[in-house]
Amino acid sequence: MLISEFISQYRNHPVLFIGTGISIRYLENAYTWDGLLKHVASELKGNHEFYLDLKAKHEKDGKYDFTKIAGDLEKEFNDQLMTDRYGHFKNINDLFYERMEHDINCSRFKLYLSELLKSSPINSDKKSELADFKKTRKNIASIITTNYDSLIEETFEFKALIGNDILLSNPYGAVYKIHGCINHPTKIIITEDDYNKFENKYELIRAQLLSIFIHNPIIFLGYQIGDENIKSLLKTIFTYVDPNSLEATKIRDNFLLVEFEKNSNSLEVVEHDIDLEGFSTIRINKIKTDNFSEIYKSLANLTLPVSAMDIRKVQNIVKEIYAGGDIKVSITEDLDSIKNSDKIIAIGSSKTISYQYQTSAEMMANYFSIMDESNSQLLELINKHRIQSGQYFPIYGFSSICDKIECENKLKKQQKGKIETALRSVKPQCKTKHTTIESIYQDQNITSSNRSNAILWLSDSGDLPLEELEAYLRKYPDKNSTDYRKTLCAFDLIKYQ
Repeated sequence: MLISEFISQYRNHPVLFIGTGISIRYLENAYTWDGLLKHVASELKGNHEFYLDLKAKHEKDGKYDFTKIAGDLEKEFNDQLMTDRYGHFKNINDLFYERMEHDINCSRFKLYLSELLKSSPINSDKKSELADFKKTRKNIASIITTNYDSLIEETFEFKALIGNDILLSNPYGAVYKIHGCINHPTKIIITEDDYNKFENKYELIRAQLLSIFIHNPIIFLGYQIGDENIKSLLKTIFTYVDPNSLEATKIRDNFLLVEFEKNSNSLEVVEHDIDLEGFSTIRINKIKTDNFSEIYKSLANLTLPVSAMDIRKVQNIVKEIYAGGDIKVSITEDLDSIKNSDKIIAIGSSKTISYQYQTSAEMMANYFSIMDESNSQLLELINKHRIQSGQYFPIYGFSSICDKIECENKLKKQQKGKIETALRSVKPQCKTKHTTIESIYQDQNITSSNRSNAILWLSDSGDLPLEELEAYLRKYPDKNSTDYRKTLCAFDLIKYQ
């Protein structure tokens, strides 16, 4: 079965379970567990031999216990830095003592891991694929990861949850960082002692995750078929679920392992047996490929009755109601007598609420999120809006991802005319030669009220890189202002015309 067909069968929002392979695929500064410990040991000792001794010490039947290796390395790292205050790792000692001044005791070893993994550029040859990955966001319920870095939460703009925070969360729109995070080095789980403490506290977290696994399709990314994380998860599930039950069959059918195979363009999903020690063999679905973009596109094109984004919004409101927030709840109609297909949830101001999901103004404010996700379903609502002739509206980009906009040609003519009119009204002092937006802001001859016109002129001249203009618009503070909308329409016209 092809991956597009397999994913099209989903009837609920998938959950991603993400491992180290994804960080290695997209980040310049990423490591396997072995590679990470080897790098730290080499930086500490100046060669690989100390690390090789540690590996030899903790080898059994050809397998290495990296939790024990990490424990020994942590002790050596902390001891050496304690006796060498101003040496190669002075900045880590600075961080350690700064924290201790506030009674925050964090291992120097984990502080170093945090700093090492904190800043890593995206691999340039994977930026397009990562953009495809981001487009899946509207259909992804949540993400579970064993990675420490912040790639996933920054890409998806999901809330990162660590440790006990997982128990207090809504399952939608969260990144469950079950082994810790670089932004909270004290919670990083890497040594045998860390794992033992984690296991003792893990039972409630395990129950929370188990509920997700039972009700949602699970896609493993960045793991190999024999990875202990996957085997441990399957053992956990089938400890609670009878492997021969209908529920177990449903869970297995929902599992998909995406295994990396260099230069492969295969899109075929096949069945694969995993032998679990102490359990019967478990059969799951697997695809071996290097063509991750097609997997992401299949996820982005998945059509479900309600988007994951909508569910996140409703859950946040319901959570506030449960917590006793200052919110008035009105139940209208006899819900039991209404057919399921006729039911509507409406949350908002009773004075301004309508059945529309987003107004045209909200679409402009959320322009880049909509484009990142290729959210064509949302854009069909443009047909229900009345876009006034004097209104800025970026139809070129929107129509590139949605072919069901009825007044597309009229709106394109309107957008182009608005920008042409705006360009004709640009004052001479705004037409000076600039090469960057920053230089416009520093030009004392251009008043703050005229900066948007100067940026408009520079954009139209072709001298301003589109990437710089896009970065400027993404961070624009007031996305309801006319200046933002005008500049956005100019960007949209240049990029998508």
